[in-house]
Amino acid sequence: MNANNGRIALITGASSGIGQSTAIALREAGYTVFGTSRKPVADFNGVTMLVCDVTSDNSVTQMVTSVLKQAGHIDLLVNNAGIGLLGAAEESSAAQAQALFDVNVFGVIRVTNAVLPSMRQHQSGRIINMSSVLGLIPSPYNALYSATKHAIEGYSESLDHEVRSMGIRVVLVEPAFTNTSFETNLIKPDQALTVYEAERLRMYALLQPNILAGDAPEVVAKAVVKAVAAHTPKRRYTAGRLAAQIRMMRRFLPEAMMDKGMRKSNGFSN
Repeated sequence: MNANNGRIALITGASSGIGQSTAIALREAGYTVFGTSRKPVADFNGVTMLVCDVTSDNSVTQMVTSVLKQAGHIDLLVNNAGIGLLGAAEESSAAQAQALFDVNVFGVIRVTNAVLPSMRQHQSGRIINMSSVLGLIPSPYNALYSATKHAIEGYSESLDHEVRSMGIRVVLVEPAFTNTSFETNLIKPDQALTVYEAERLRMYALLQPNILAGDAPEVVAKAVVKAVAAHTPKRRYTAGRLAAQIRMMRRFLPEAMMDKGMRKSNGFSN
């Protein structure tokens, strides 16, 4: 019998890609898994799917209430739901930036706040927040997306200190390029400027082959399962070789060298 039998997991954004692979991996690890999506989708591989819009307080509250009613408690929360945006920082209005943060940052906060009371009551729980290597190293034409992941990094570290004495740990998982439909679902800038168009299109052209050559979503799912299984978890788990290399370079290389390497790898003159 799997040691995790009887444990309850909730993962947002589980209808495809990393979320779906993670939900399946957790189910195979013995968890009873509830997944969420913005629109109704069928259950799969023993994963119970629920509708939830992470930008809505009421939707989040109803979803978590439903899980607690069915399962009684939540041992694991994986905050995976998120969206991307590719464009120059100046090309997005404040309203568009707010909409991005509403999903990628405040969505995480909403779901976490809804789950924490149950975890505190049981003096146990683990929260996995899906970050990105762009939460460590911002890249050009990803300013706003990178900003959301930097926010998640800071939020997660602070929250972990606050709830650790209650038996709850908060962990970050940082993938690099992952072979999903992420790039096809990228938001376009809502005030595109001609001055940035050529470089924006070039950056998008660079993104596509990197996504295709990226890690399978199962690689990220494996990192999540590792973070979940650790008795004393690390603060961050990189997912895949490239993510590990980037984290190592960020840690040891001088800032000027990192800056030069970033520009070179993205085809910018120094």
